[in-house]
Amino acid sequence: MIPKIELAGVRKVFGSKVVLDGVDLAVQPGESMVIIGGSGTGKSVTIKSILGLLRPESGSIRVDGTEVIGLKGRALAAHQARFGMLFQGGALFDSLPVWRNVSFALSGTAESRRAAAIDNLARVGLGADVADLRPSELSGGMQKRVALARAIAVRPEILFFDEPTTGLDPIMADVINDLIRMLVTELKITALTITHDMSSVRKIADRVAMLYQGRIVWVGARDAIDASGNDFVDQFVNGRAEGPIKMQLRRL
Repeated sequence: MIPKIELAGVRKVFGSKVVLDGVDLAVQPGESMVIIGGSGTGKSVTIKSILGLLRPESGSIRVDGTEVIGLKGRALAAHQARFGMLFQGGALFDSLPVWRNVSFALSGTAESRRAAAIDNLARVGLGADVADLRPSELSGGMQKRVALARAIAVRPEILFFDEPTTGLDPIMADVINDLIRMLVTELKITALTITHDMSSVRKIADRVAMLYQGRIVWVGARDAIDASGNDFVDQFVNGRAEGPIKMQLRRL
């Protein structure tokens, strides 16, 4: 089976800083892959590189077997149209009502777009009564669900989730995790999530990859993370200060 997304030897540098240092990763069609790792390890850069927002210095990124590094113009736009994205902060437009946020990327009449927005809001557990509200009138959890409704509105082939539970209380975080798992399963979408929230990992992942210092240091099934035999994964999963992952702390 050809992977939906395949990265091979991907290297990305900013000035003298090597962010991705030969990333190899394959995500299968319909799979929910979660990349874990600390801040600054290259998780967001990986997603931006797949989207074509950043161009790696070397390596290969293929989607359905087609190389995407170097795409420009209409080809790049067509590539990016295959993806839906749930941003860490939601990234809703405060000046637009909820239904216009959800239907932002849809075409058609205002009436058809509003109907589509309400349908997608229902998929994330929100009623038509929120359609005309502004994002500022919603709780953080409701804003996240609106952002999720927008991400699925165009029925993308691939969904990216950037720290989907950041800023949410544990109960609402679990609601969002359940929604992500349900939507990926029902809509048969390939999902790639970046997070450091192990509760999310255990709920939404089929497989997990750990990124450290620009390299994938472990890939395995979700149920294998507690017995991975990998010191980096073990330290991260258990949140221990001691281990091979060293935090750079400034001395007082």
